[in-house]
Amino acid sequence: MTTFVDRVELHIAAGNGGHGCASVHREKFKPLGGPDGGNGGRGGDVTLTVDQSVTTLLDYHHSPHRKATNGKPGEGGNRAGKDGQDLVLPVPDGTVVLDKAGNVLADLVGHGTSYVAAQGGRGGLGNAALASARRKAPGFALLGEPGDLDDIVLELKTVADVALVGYPSAGKSSLISVLSAAKPKIADYPFTTLVPNLGVVTAGSTVYTIADVPGLIPGASQGRGLGLEFLRHVERCSVLVHVLDTATLESERDPVSDLDVIEEELKQYGGLGDRPRIVVLNKIDVPDGKDLAEMVRPDLEARGYRVFEVSAVAHLGLRELTFALGDLVAKARAARPKEEATRIVIRPKAVDDAGFTVTPEDDGLFRVRGEKPERWVRQTDFNNDEAVGYLADRLNRLGVEEKLMKAGARAGDGVAIGPEDNAVVFDWEPTMMSGAEMLGRRGEDHRFEEQRPAVQRRRDREAERDESLREYGDFDPFE
Repeated sequence: MTTFVDRVELHIAAGNGGHGCASVHREKFKPLGGPDGGNGGRGGDVTLTVDQSVTTLLDYHHSPHRKATNGKPGEGGNRAGKDGQDLVLPVPDGTVVLDKAGNVLADLVGHGTSYVAAQGGRGGLGNAALASARRKAPGFALLGEPGDLDDIVLELKTVADVALVGYPSAGKSSLISVLSAAKPKIADYPFTTLVPNLGVVTAGSTVYTIADVPGLIPGASQGRGLGLEFLRHVERCSVLVHVLDTATLESERDPVSDLDVIEEELKQYGGLGDRPRIVVLNKIDVPDGKDLAEMVRPDLEARGYRVFEVSAVAHLGLRELTFALGDLVAKARAARPKEEATRIVIRPKAVDDAGFTVTPEDDGLFRVRGEKPERWVRQTDFNNDEAVGYLADRLNRLGVEEKLMKAGARAGDGVAIGPEDNAVVFDWEPTMMSGAEMLGRRGEDHRFEEQRPAVQRRRDREAERDESLREYGDFDPFE
């Protein structure tokens, strides 16, 4: 059964925003107490967070579909809907987030680092929030905005200081088992190691991590064997260690040719040319291995490599190797630029920046693109004439109608708001009036303008009294 997965495709969905509520307050002796519809709740986000206790993407391999909860709709009595619960997905340290095209969206390194992969939808406003001095009784509310839907790819790149690379059965697993407390699988057949193994090594005051990468063979950078699947785990390492087998049973192989093959694969993979290299001649406890190591060492040193002769089985030469690696790791850490606190840069939009575009298309259609118009369209209930009229008012105030006229649009031309795969298309009529407008300004209710019966009766009695006094001739309006 697979226990280590370092690449998965994840299908995520943020929560939808809850719909706003259209409600009118009613109580005894006050049947029209004004709008009291509450706002809808916000949809939950989908967030990826680095967790040190997680070492594999196996859970997402088995369950690739993840969804946050939706926001609750608003209710009468000015009761807002509950926000949806955010979905936090723990990922291993060193996880890279990519889109389907392979573009890097985030590189998650360090415990607690997080990335919002899908944003929850906004909740719709209730009619209480839409009320104003001129629009006292809105008979509509805004719909909740849909949450983001996306397909992303998660790739795990091991975070280690030193990487052991080499042919299968070169002794990498044995070496990491004696340098650290790691317990990888060790056997006398090729491709024993199927997943990267990590170990922690202490060399004086320097503590570093070492990774055992599954064996490379010719053509690994093109996908042969297991190399391409795990070469990504070498990218973050500061030091590369070539583990060469000096006691191989294959007659056509020798340490120098093995080194050349692995270097060519690393070159083809790319991005690793600046890493310092160390050559380890392993298995010198075997008599033929010791002789071969002494034979090829001068040639390797002539190429500029530091060479160490070791035996993982007999524990020979390990101390010198441990401190040499620790020295290189310390130098690499010192050479790294110091991390500075992230500067928060606020770039406010210009006051006259409407934030939308109007583009004429070949088929005579005019397409409107922009954050505000598209969001307003998504939140409009097109079954409600008053809501449609409110949308028209907002678009007009934003300047959409003016830009359409400047772009050459005429009455009856098609206008699409939104992307091609999800747009609202209508015939543009600059002076078009909806049914709700015929009844007065949107959101007005003549019943709110009428006086209460008691107040009207009192005013009628006062008018009758003034009239009777006027008949007797002693009425002085300034008295």
